[in-house]
Amino acid sequence: MTQRTVLVIFGTRPEAIKLFPVVRALADQPALRVRTCVTAQHRGLLDQVLAIADLAPDIDLDLMEPGQTLDRLTARLLTGLGEVMDAERPDLVVVQGDTATAMAGALAAYYRKLPVAHVEAGLRSGDIYHPWPEEVNRRIVAPIATWHFAPTDTAAEALRRETIDPAAIHVTGNTVIDALLWTQGRIAADPMLAAGLDPIADRLAGRRLVLVTTHRRENFGDGMGAIARAIGRIADREDVALLFPMHPNPSVGSVMDAMLGERGNVWRIPPLDYPHFVRALELCDIVLTDSGGVQEEAPALGKPVLVMRETTERPEGVAAGTARLVGTDENRIVSEVFTLLDNSGAYAAMARAHNPFGDGQAATRIARIIADAGRA
Repeated sequence: MTQRTVLVIFGTRPEAIKLFPVVRALADQPALRVRTCVTAQHRGLLDQVLAIADLAPDIDLDLMEPGQTLDRLTARLLTGLGEVMDAERPDLVVVQGDTATAMAGALAAYYRKLPVAHVEAGLRSGDIYHPWPEEVNRRIVAPIATWHFAPTDTAAEALRRETIDPAAIHVTGNTVIDALLWTQGRIAADPMLAAGLDPIADRLAGRRLVLVTTHRRENFGDGMGAIARAIGRIADREDVALLFPMHPNPSVGSVMDAMLGERGNVWRIPPLDYPHFVRALELCDIVLTDSGGVQEEAPALGKPVLVMRETTERPEGVAAGTARLVGTDENRIVSEVFTLLDNSGAYAAMARAHNPFGDGQAATRIARIIADAGRA
């Protein structure tokens, strides 16, 4: 049997989380030979996911530099990935989401007339600066891609509005649910994988736990300052604890250090590997985030999500009632968190809402479509 070579490209922790189920599913297809290339856009955070997924990349470009500008990063990604494609000579390229790695990978493939499969296609906020630069990265990939694996009907409709051929759009669910359920199974089989949070669970002592993540570039500056002040006001409550895995970007840490100082119920910790992050989602009562993927993961576990952004490219969660946009207004953040803490009806309405992001079989669907395309 002649195998087609599939080159799967990723560079950040979220990409790795959402693509390792796809890599596994593609490898189960006899007609496909899978090669993986990482750019290491997030070095340390990426390696955490590779370790838990037992995934050793075939090519590691290790392109990240301290203080690297977006244009320099993009240039190095484009040339580096182009050289990989010239050496590997794949039959098709798989990219995921909205990163600089995904955009540059799709563009390098286009320059070589290689078909592109875009996992998590069609997400749109409608504002090119929110999220920035991710919204434009996604839009650049769309006209290049041959296969558009949309996680939801809403994402598929966004692609159709952009005149993408409906026959090229496949609604699969989001692969992050595959990764989440797989990781939960691993933790259940071996609790030591996430035992590092046992001391935090023991310290809760009946307090409600708010899980905080923040790292968006568009929130740097005044927005991050407002988020820090809101966290401080929430922490003034004795019945609350906040778990805050700190993103390594100094634009986050320096602001939090200056405004929060040392508080006994604000547990600022290093970034969590994926099993520990899943455990944190299980332990928490509320998620306060400006992340994208957490908007999909938390509802799968029945956790209300307050999104510290003005727009979201994941409106399905808002429509379903699992997520709520609260922006970066200090008073609004505090008010929305307190409502969920104090109003059991409001909390239940969000916690019981339907999760619109998938059933854990997205990667299998994607792999079958790619394999079947080679037999057509």
